Amino acid sequence: MRTTYLSLLLLFLGTLTFAQSKKFEFIAFGDMPYCLPNDYERFENLISQINHQKLAFSVHVGDFKSGSTPCSDEYFSKIYGYFETFKKPLIYTPGDNEWTDCNRKAAGAYDPLERLALLRKMFFKEKQSFGSVKIPLRSQAENPEFARYVENVSWEYGGIQFATIHLVGTNNNLKESGDNTEFIEREKANLAWLEELYAKAADKKGLVMFTQADMFYMGNGSSGFQKIREKLAALSIQYEKPVLWVNGDSHRFIVDKPLFNPDKKSTILNFTRLQVFGDADMASVKVIVDPKLKELFSFRQLLMD
Repeated sequence: MRTTYLSLLLLFLGTLTFAQSKKFEFIAFGDMPYCLPNDYERFENLISQINHQKLAFSVHVGDFKSGSTPCSDEYFSKIYGYFETFKKPLIYTPGDNEWTDCNRKAAGAYDPLERLALLRKMFFKEKQSFGSVKIPLRSQAENPEFARYVENVSWEYGGIQFATIHLVGTNNNLKESGDNTEFIEREKANLAWLEELYAKAADKKGLVMFTQADMFYMGNGSSGFQKIREKLAALSIQYEKPVLWVNGDSHRFIVDKPLFNPDKKSTILNFTRLQVFGDADMASVKVIVDPKLKELFSFRQLLMD
């Protein structure tokens, strides 16, 4: 019996090692659909293109509407329906156009915090992904101290730690004047979430995080992201393994290394940022994860015909 148990254990460990060394792919996209109603058909075509790929999962990095599209319940429901048409798991993280900018007249003059509450209730009511095939997700809200942050989720695949973190454009909802309670409390949650994610990734081959905001479009001048950038730099230096940061917001395809060491003269080489297409450029990016390669990640543009 002991010999049989040992054999089964070795077989399991061997299978696990094989799974964690196997190459796989996922897709990232965001900031769409924007130009309505024409983009509905284009978005459907993009979903069809993604559904024909051999993928582990896909991630929408926020802004499922433009800043001038009404933030209505009906529109939110329509996008929810689109998300469920993905064949493989789809994970979503909110953008500013879904809540912080909903107070604009063209967007319906909604209360941003009310829209955020609806987003959380509608899109994060289950601890799982969207799509025909679903995967379980672990939420930061499982920690009573951060119970409202259901949108910060994590999952593991192929020996890699994955997660979303709720950072949005419009300077992360940090206002020059007025009530910044929402920003302060979410920043506290996000900083704690980063600490937890890097700790969870300690025994993994790498870490991938998805967010909406382009924290680097103004260099280091955007104050709503200062503490996040500093925390990312410190944790990535300590971590040493590959880290991939995926964001939308600026609608331009970019792969770069935007974080610097404390000396400000050299980059943090294990930290790579992927910025996806968006708006008029309705396209996605396939990320190939190959554990046999030192750099771990490579990228392929999936352009629409």
